[in-house]
Amino acid sequence: MSMENKHNHHDHNNHDHSKHMNYDHSEHDMHDNQGGGGHGHHHHGNFKEFFLKSLPLGLIIMILSPMMGFKLPFQFTFQYSDIIVAILSTILLIYGGRPFYQGLVDEFKQKSPGMMALVSLGISVSYLYSIYAVVSKYVTGEHIMDFFFEFASLILIMLLGHWIEMKAIGEAGDAQQSLAELLPKEAHVVLEDDSIDTRPISELKVGDIVRVQAGENVPADSVIKRGESRVNEALLTGESKPVEKNVGDEVIGGSTNGDGVLYIEVKETGDKSFISQVQALIGEAQNQPSKAENTANKVASWLFYIAVTVSIIAFIYWIVKADLQTAIRFMVTTLVIACPHALGLAIPLVVARSTSLGASRGLLVKDREALELATNADVMILDKTGTLTTGEFKVLNVELLSDNYTKEEVIALMAGIEGGSSHPIAQSIIRHAENQDISPVKFDSIDVISGAGVEGEANGHKYELISQKAFGKTLDIDVPKGATLSILVENEKAIGTVALGDELKPTSKELIQVLKDHGIKPLMATGDNEKAAQGAAEDLGIEYRSNQSPQDKYDLVEEYKKQGKTVIMVGDGVNDAPSLALADVGIAVGAGTQVALDSADVVLMKSDPGDIESFIELANNTTKKMKQNLVWGAGYNFIAIPLAAGILSPIGFTLSPAVGAVLMSLSTVIVAINAMTLKLDEK
Repeated sequence: MSMENKHNHHDHNNHDHSKHMNYDHSEHDMHDNQGGGGHGHHHHGNFKEFFLKSLPLGLIIMILSPMMGFKLPFQFTFQYSDIIVAILSTILLIYGGRPFYQGLVDEFKQKSPGMMALVSLGISVSYLYSIYAVVSKYVTGEHIMDFFFEFASLILIMLLGHWIEMKAIGEAGDAQQSLAELLPKEAHVVLEDDSIDTRPISELKVGDIVRVQAGENVPADSVIKRGESRVNEALLTGESKPVEKNVGDEVIGGSTNGDGVLYIEVKETGDKSFISQVQALIGEAQNQPSKAENTANKVASWLFYIAVTVSIIAFIYWIVKADLQTAIRFMVTTLVIACPHALGLAIPLVVARSTSLGASRGLLVKDREALELATNADVMILDKTGTLTTGEFKVLNVELLSDNYTKEEVIALMAGIEGGSSHPIAQSIIRHAENQDISPVKFDSIDVISGAGVEGEANGHKYELISQKAFGKTLDIDVPKGATLSILVENEKAIGTVALGDELKPTSKELIQVLKDHGIKPLMATGDNEKAAQGAAEDLGIEYRSNQSPQDKYDLVEEYKKQGKTVIMVGDGVNDAPSLALADVGIAVGAGTQVALDSADVVLMKSDPGDIESFIELANNTTKKMKQNLVWGAGYNFIAIPLAAGILSPIGFTLSPAVGAVLMSLSTVIVAINAMTLKLDEK
């Protein structure tokens, strides 16, 4: 998929998404609108409402009609009560059965009878047979046992099951809702004459100047025009410490302003904003049927064919062995019992739980298949700077090489000579001095020595801070692996050295261990030079490739895929975008406003390697739960269907629809509890 296509595909989703956002989330009818592939046809109407309105009807029917012809203590009948039951059942069929029949039509249009076809079959057969029983009683006086009790309980249990499912899927939708709630309802727009006009945030336009008071949330992605403050972006980027912001800095809509007043110019609104894009991602992730979900539908369609076949065999067997009425009863029982409630809940409940667990940890899984692919991954290609390392130069150590100076004096000289430079190395030396409360020496003149370093004069002495290559003599000191060495020189004599490097993140080593435990080969691919790459790779004990351009990384992913390997690529988005898109699973790390939302399958809001570890764990746990639930959900039916058909009747055991319904509810409960036990260890 070319990057361009991928982009259009996203826009379409954004558009789709804004449509969902207008729904009232408390009633999860937003799901009505989600044609999520194999799963879309579950979302007919609002199951909560269907269930609550059908409940009184269903209960009256169940009280007035004996179960399987046995009267239970709470049941009573009177003359013509069966006619009342028949009328109420007809209403229940038309109202409560509607979502299942709509689903049935969808499934047959797609030529794949599944869940809804099974349910529709069960309720239709039990309803029609029962109406026939009532009619024959009044027309021919023959007493035939009806199935009204089973019919009503079946509709109620199925509606309840779907309501639970919608609620669970809806909770994943709440991740989007809670993001939307980060945005304030109104913004204080500053007009030409400096007066303030408070207007709803939907009316904000790019270019508006907005005042954000201390403690308020930022209404839109913007740039600071006046003022300075610390802004808390924890909920958006995962950076726990408030970030200092000054004029010219970007602020993300939804972040919280600290104690300063900010005047900001709006840069992005609506669909283009960071929050909308993240919402769109979550929405997209939830609309993608995963392989496991398709499996659930496949299993349901097998069950449909099995149920129909077994019921026909049962019918033929019993008509020969007994009579028409017995044959019909066994056929109906088989079809009534074949409803796969638990199967319908098996996958959605796990997905809902997995999505909300991930989101609460800042792991946004856009493509659900990423979870399944990650469990069989062979290789993980990791970017170095910013992913495995902090990406900032840091003074690793300072060595003193002269008796005429103290270490503090050497640091003061280095900080002084770097005073005017904005180079990252210079900045990190200055910061190092500041952190130790050492004030830099004041230099009278400073000049840059092209390609070598800087020179300057202070207190009548001439100093140079130059690279090891420019110094040209070897020094007997230990340089940390992968570090850059600068040497402070006075009159051709080295008086001190400073080693600078990019530090590994504390969780990087742990991540490498976890990958090896899972049988995933870690490989570091970096644009950095050979020496820096080698240092980090040796520290971690992994293979590496240095001087990698975005094209090289792309080729590397391609090379592994050609060998039939499943590749996970981890990068910080911008230059890694092509390879993130190509990899089986692309993980973008450290989501800021500019995160490569389009190219990755998984976005980690924080740039902590520990989160990659959490993702692998989430993937393994989720996939395991899905498989367990499919076994539970389908297993019940494979046992119950032959029993209902009377396979054990020679030894006097038959399964009544009522007992079948109880077993069915039990398997549903087991599946639900199993889904809720999906966990992710605290890191």
